[in-house]
Amino acid sequence: MSTKRDRYAGQGSIHGVVVVDKPTGPTSHDLVAAARRHFGTRRVGHAGTLDPMATGVLVLLLGEATKLSSHLTRDVKTYEAVVAFGSSTTTLDAQGTVTRRRALTAGWLSEETLAKALQAELERELQIPPAVSAIKVGGTAAHARVRRGEDVELAPRDVRLHELRLLRWDDQQLTVELTVSKGYYVRAFARDLGDALGVPAHLATLRRTRSGPFTLAQAVPFPLEGTVHPLSLLDVARQAFPLAHLTRDGVERARSGKRLREHDDYQPAATALPTGQPPEATSPPTNVDELGSTSLGNVTPGAPSLVACAFENRLIALAEEAAPGTLKIVRGIHDPTGPDLHAPGAVG
Repeated sequence: MSTKRDRYAGQGSIHGVVVVDKPTGPTSHDLVAAARRHFGTRRVGHAGTLDPMATGVLVLLLGEATKLSSHLTRDVKTYEAVVAFGSSTTTLDAQGTVTRRRALTAGWLSEETLAKALQAELERELQIPPAVSAIKVGGTAAHARVRRGEDVELAPRDVRLHELRLLRWDDQQLTVELTVSKGYYVRAFARDLGDALGVPAHLATLRRTRSGPFTLAQAVPFPLEGTVHPLSLLDVARQAFPLAHLTRDGVERARSGKRLREHDDYQPAATALPTGQPPEATSPPTNVDELGSTSLGNVTPGAPSLVACAFENRLIALAEEAAPGTLKIVRGIHDPTGPDLHAPGAVG
């Protein structure tokens, strides 16, 4: 009989990212557990939770790629969502118990009213998260407190709705595409949109189509079957960060955590901004017909971009600009096919 030690005997040999198309039902943790079994390693994480009801892009991080988690989770994410009008629920989505119903008469929703409500959501800077969420209150997840019968009130959080496109709408529901910041709850969007329109509402379906630079086009189906080839550490870095090519001296300085000097230690690569950056702003539409074909833009400055430091097609470290022409190492990466960053004095 195999033991847990046997099952994870090969751990550490798999490093990279697997983009999974999550189905409705399992939790994000369920997919992480399945990946641990499939790849035979404990070192599996993800770059942003999806609710059980939601489908779409879930970025699984394997081995040394787990060191990228805090950087990839802050990327913007894009969703396609259906908001249903006429009923609200305990969870703000279709899986909750209905708490309120209202019959809707034909033609109740006008173009002007809808455009005004969507514009208000686009301009929102503070959002109250759903009480049924994983946010900790006194060390306990809010959803656990709610299910114990406690009243939970969460503080508003800073969020940004970077882009909003209205795809379809009628008196019963609407379909939108949203590109949002970390910490944004689309369930709360459905609740707040309903409040602005004066009707109960809930999130009927949710599909994540992009997480930072990773899209559904890269996703493999779940459950994981057969041979699945993760994106390499350097491939992940190329998609998520600008690149700097290290010299041999630069590799030694990086593994010691020393600052890197342009030309002496690295050469910046001519690359575009990561695709995880918010989209460019556009002029707000003035009516619903325009909303159906164009985007509402709302771009705010983000954190300074990290730089991926590479040598001979291997990812060595992540760095940030400390001064013009100078990079500061913020995270060493042990690429098993590259220089050993876990030697004495290494960053990692």
